[in-house]
Amino acid sequence: MGTEDFKFAEVFSYESLVHAVAGAMGSVTAMTVFFPLDTARLRLQVDDRRKARSTPAILAEIVREEGLLSPYRGWLPAICSLCCSNFVYFYCFHSLKASFLRGQRSTPGKDLLFGIVAGVVNVLVTTPLWVVNTRLKLQGANFRNADIRPTQYSGMIDAFVQIVRQEGLWSLWNGTFPSLLLVLNPAIQFMIYEGLKRQLRRGGLSAVEVFLIGAVSKAVATTVTYPLQTVQSVLRFGQHRQPTEHSQLLSSLRSMTYLLINRVRKYGMLGLFKGLEAKLLQTVLTAALMFLLYEKIASLTFRVMGVKSPNYRR
Repeated sequence: MGTEDFKFAEVFSYESLVHAVAGAMGSVTAMTVFFPLDTARLRLQVDDRRKARSTPAILAEIVREEGLLSPYRGWLPAICSLCCSNFVYFYCFHSLKASFLRGQRSTPGKDLLFGIVAGVVNVLVTTPLWVVNTRLKLQGANFRNADIRPTQYSGMIDAFVQIVRQEGLWSLWNGTFPSLLLVLNPAIQFMIYEGLKRQLRRGGLSAVEVFLIGAVSKAVATTVTYPLQTVQSVLRFGQHRQPTEHSQLLSSLRSMTYLLINRVRKYGMLGLFKGLEAKLLQTVLTAALMFLLYEKIASLTFRVMGVKSPNYRR
């Protein structure tokens, strides 16, 4: 069997599938636990005239005005989107490592490159799910910003149909440009995570060590890329009334630049980091728990099935 056949076989390997399923299951569980924090983060990013600034304050405000279960609004589409997204990302990332390393030790540069490629594939495949998820999660919210148009969807399928019918097929990829730039977020996260694992590995990591390096890697990646995440959320929501000259700029470089400059003009440089506290609280805890569950699920599956762990060295 030639080299090309070997690489092709690695892409569709059982080991990559185990990593993908473990990553998807870990992320779904972790997101469910910390979902209200993500609700608070999204409100702070999109509704820029809301007075509440801290995560506890905005959650209390949401519950008081919209009901006890409102922090979990949009949970199902979010979980579906996250499950698909993490499955694609973990599968691509580990398939690339298995195909190109083949027994060699990985490096931070290689991890970053594999993470970027996996991220690009993930963005192109799953962005429509995240656009619909953002719309459903913000539906029925009490916005302070009068420039936001209310939406009414009965579910994921109805949201897909209405968006395509009213805004065109390509609107499902709103925010793709900043999303492509944001592939640096998981790429940096995985680079730091894998690098710390290589440095700390002494015959296996404890649950606490996995949790901590997962938290550190996500905290660094999130802080570095947060301004782009804010723009991404606004573009995915797509319901802000914008001046005529900007109405056709969504999902483009000019649109992203306009939103960044407009936010700095209104609120200063710190406006680019509005909601960072909520985002860090949610994303760091979620990522740390996700990596912990992922490692445990993958390790248990390999052990139970009697399959050797992947044939590349971390």
